[in-house]
Amino acid sequence: MPRTTSGPTTHARHKKVINAAKGYYGRRKNTFKVARQAVDKANQYATRDRKTRKRNFRALWIQRINAAVRMNDETMTYSRFINGLSLAGIEVDRKVLADLAVNEPDAFNTIVDQAKAALAA
Repeated sequence: MPRTTSGPTTHARHKKVINAAKGYYGRRKNTFKVARQAVDKANQYATRDRKTRKRNFRALWIQRINAAVRMNDETMTYSRFINGLSLAGIEVDRKVLADLAVNEPDAFNTIVDQAKAALAA
């Protein structure tokens, strides 16, 4: 019975890393040792930046909502608007509010009026 070698397994593992490094510059795309380091670092960045992307989008939505609220009523701030929404019992997330502010200003102004009324009451 012939002995089995680990050659095919090792080759497949190396090929997987080299394919992941496709498009990289220099030896990072075709030398296993360097490619593995580059792919590992790229995966670290990808994992970290998935959280960062969520953070950045939330900040963008808040800026858009704040700008739209101030255009509607100059005395109203983002903080008071969110407080008014909670008092009025309106549960709409920031992503939807920002989308309304940009694409449906009339509907957004209605929500702002409801928040303002809840603050006054």
